Amino acid sequence: MIEEPDGPEGRVRRFATIWSRAVFPVTSTSLTRPEFEEQLLPLARRLSQALHARAFDADQGKTVGAALVTAHCTDPEALSRTLDCVDAYLVLYCGEDGDQEELRARSARLQHAMAAGFAQALRERTLAEQEAISAAALTAQGVVAQALHASEARFRAVFEGAAIGIGIADLEGNILQVNGALLRMFGLPPQGFRGRNVMEWTHPEDAPQTWRLYEELVRGEREHYHVEKAFNRSDGTVLWTNLTVSLLRDPDGNPQYQLALMEDTTERRLLNLRLRYEATHDALTGLPNRTFFFERLEKALGAGEGQRFGLCYLDLDGFKTVNDSLGHAAGDRLLVEVADRLQACATAPGEMVARLGGDEFVALTTGPDTERGVDELATRIMNALIAPISVDGRELTVRGSIGIVEGPAGERSPAEVLRSADITMYRAKSAGGNRFELADPEADARVITRHGLTTALPTALDRGEFFIEYQPLVHLGDGSVRGAEALVRWLHPQHGVLGPDRFIPLAEHTGLIVPLGRWVLEQSIRQARAWRERHGAGADAGPLRINVNLSPCQLTHPGLVQDTVDILERAGVEPNALCLEVTESALIGADDDLLKPLRRLAEMGVDIALDDFGTGYSNLANLRRLPVSVLKLDRSFTQSMQQFPADPVDLKIVEGIVSLAHSLDLAVTVEGVETGAQAEQLRILGCDTAQGWYYARPGPPDRLHELALVDATG
Repeated sequence: MIEEPDGPEGRVRRFATIWSRAVFPVTSTSLTRPEFEEQLLPLARRLSQALHARAFDADQGKTVGAALVTAHCTDPEALSRTLDCVDAYLVLYCGEDGDQEELRARSARLQHAMAAGFAQALRERTLAEQEAISAAALTAQGVVAQALHASEARFRAVFEGAAIGIGIADLEGNILQVNGALLRMFGLPPQGFRGRNVMEWTHPEDAPQTWRLYEELVRGEREHYHVEKAFNRSDGTVLWTNLTVSLLRDPDGNPQYQLALMEDTTERRLLNLRLRYEATHDALTGLPNRTFFFERLEKALGAGEGQRFGLCYLDLDGFKTVNDSLGHAAGDRLLVEVADRLQACATAPGEMVARLGGDEFVALTTGPDTERGVDELATRIMNALIAPISVDGRELTVRGSIGIVEGPAGERSPAEVLRSADITMYRAKSAGGNRFELADPEADARVITRHGLTTALPTALDRGEFFIEYQPLVHLGDGSVRGAEALVRWLHPQHGVLGPDRFIPLAEHTGLIVPLGRWVLEQSIRQARAWRERHGAGADAGPLRINVNLSPCQLTHPGLVQDTVDILERAGVEPNALCLEVTESALIGADDDLLKPLRRLAEMGVDIALDDFGTGYSNLANLRRLPVSVLKLDRSFTQSMQQFPADPVDLKIVEGIVSLAHSLDLAVTVEGVETGAQAEQLRILGCDTAQGWYYARPGPPDRLHELALVDATG
């Protein structure tokens, strides 16, 4: 099948054409330009594939960089033109699909990898040439030692024609001969080395072992050594080299000369420094990035005994609003100004500021006394954000939330420290923002546990880790069991049995509450059928009713009514055996759209109970428009009734609620009944049913018929 001209292959070929036209003029090759383009085409395909790969692979870029050297594109200008071409055209022609910002970031990383591969391949090629020349030079040492030798001409050809610098000196360090390449590297005339001594070429950045190795060599204690060494040129610039010095011996094996081979690595070093800077600094703000920060943090945490660290983790409050309202360009200018202010806050020794990404920054301080220093640093940061920032003629007020972690070095890993700071920062943000909070190990543990539960929730239902306990609903008039409330539990593999207060909010947050609620409803309805088949129902009391809680998230789910109907029909259970409990707070200010599914269920015969009644702020008149048939009175109204006599105010409130409910033809259920005195008071006040530990704690379904129920009148 032939690829369409505008298809992916066609776009890759156009990229290869542009690339070949840019690089061909500076390439030493016998190929024609079209032939050279065909040579680059596989490399263009490899770059396109690396751009769209699921996981970024730096080796792809390194392979392309090395292939350039193989294709004789060894001129530094060839690398520069290649990187410019990739930067300008790779995403344009090969990145038509996907997030352009992410593709450009990946393109930049590919350029870094290509430069690294190019430098490595060029170095290996040079080293191979160096080894060949070194071997030739060592072979020719007899010529130097014996002064006359038949191979003098061949040695001179190698010596003068070599691409790397070669110098010969005696054991006192006096320079005897240098080749043209070495003269060009140092920028000296032909006589520039006359009368010079090796010991003159010291440099402040010499490695400590450089001259020790030299002394060992001239004493005959080693045959050669290899170091990276800097030299000062005559024009004041610095020449960086890979220097190999070898000892030349006479025919009797006595040390006679030293031979130096120098490879100019100045451009490569500058390139590596630039790539290192780009890899460790944020392109927008110029601050150290996450990589550099983690290096510094790891070093700080690995410091010796007595050293401490302090970390401030800053997140700007409301930054998303700036991006959404003014655009990302304005947001970037805001971040640059914030970065400048933060940089000015961390100028003391041992302090640094970095940008982790987005609107998240970190400030690090180290030393023996960071307990006070980190608080002062956080205060300086908060003060630096007080003044408004002008962006596009608008004065923007910037606020931030800071999480602080401080402690001794050597006790925690960088990931643990940053996680604690992140948790603490969000605690400051939850408290209203524009403030800083100190890390609290107990609060960290709660958040980590909460996160672990959230992560485990999606698979817990599939693994069958949830189960249901049932708490009886007792008629206060005759003490008979009228039904039970279904209460879901989670048998967690590590944490044991967890109550709904531990995981229901997490399920609502993640959306898992819908399938979990459907499972609870289905299991409860099946249990209601099993009770009816096993125990029947009295003529007066009717069937045992099952109460199931509905969360606000379930109320808005479009499948609520149909799911309920399907479950009832599959189980063969009448709707009047089901009561759905909805919290009062979920129905405060509810519009007709929210109430519509509840009305449909009520019309079918399903009872709707208003749970936790009295804890919200709804107008009592709203009860007339709600499709409820039961009020569940919150336990806060009846706690004072556990002792006799009860609080007269609470008695009046409960009496009023019961009277109001009955006047609206609503039944009243009371939660949290724990004593006989409490049950008796509620019976006298006219409450219909109750539940609580006085009757039974939640338990397995088989216990419901075995409970020794206390007569409500006794």
